[in-house]
Amino acid sequence: MSLWVILPVSLPSLTITGIWVVKCGTLPPESCFFSLICSAGSFMVMVIVFLRYAHVIEKYQNCVLNTAGLSTGWICAAGLIMIGNFQVDNAKILHYVGAGVAFPTSMLFVCLQSALTYRLAKTQGEYSVAHLRLGMTLLAFITLVLTGVFFIQESFVLQHASAIFEWVFCIIIMLFYGTFAFEFTGVTGDTVMVLARGGALGPNRRGHKVESLGGPIPHTPETMSML
Repeated sequence: MSLWVILPVSLPSLTITGIWVVKCGTLPPESCFFSLICSAGSFMVMVIVFLRYAHVIEKYQNCVLNTAGLSTGWICAAGLIMIGNFQVDNAKILHYVGAGVAFPTSMLFVCLQSALTYRLAKTQGEYSVAHLRLGMTLLAFITLVLTGVFFIQESFVLQHASAIFEWVFCIIIMLFYGTFAFEFTGVTGDTVMVLARGGALGPNRRGHKVESLGGPIPHTPETMSML
């Protein structure tokens, strides 16, 4: 099993546990730990999104969904950094800008990845992962809508409910990233090198690679007769 599997598994484990421990404190040392967790989580998100992008290119081929997933994932990571380092009691506008960037793009990211999973699925197990991601995407969408609806209300109770749904949304998104462990069992050091070599090694190009590594394919009698 690839060691890269640890990365998507550790992201939800560390971030969810860490956030609940510090409870998004606005005063040191809780606020410092919250910023550290968000910054570390943002970096892990960027790495996971990059590896997912490279893995799809290596095993299949690049597509619009894959490129869009990379873009939205990295934009989400940038918003997460803003949320963690510009906290609401000290820099409210920047904190809300970060939330306005991170939440919609994370929702778009899981939508793109769910669609991409269905598009690439060939086995029953891969379709099961696609169904799981679709269910998590629907739950994330519902909680995000409820977060926005309750947030604009003046009632303290409803705004408190908005904060609860916001945390539920974040947990669902982090767990969604954890599902990439299924694909990351096939990630190796060569996965990153696919991008360094400049592109896909899809089914067609893998055949050319095998031919170049194993030498020229001998001509069969049929081929010779055709020539």
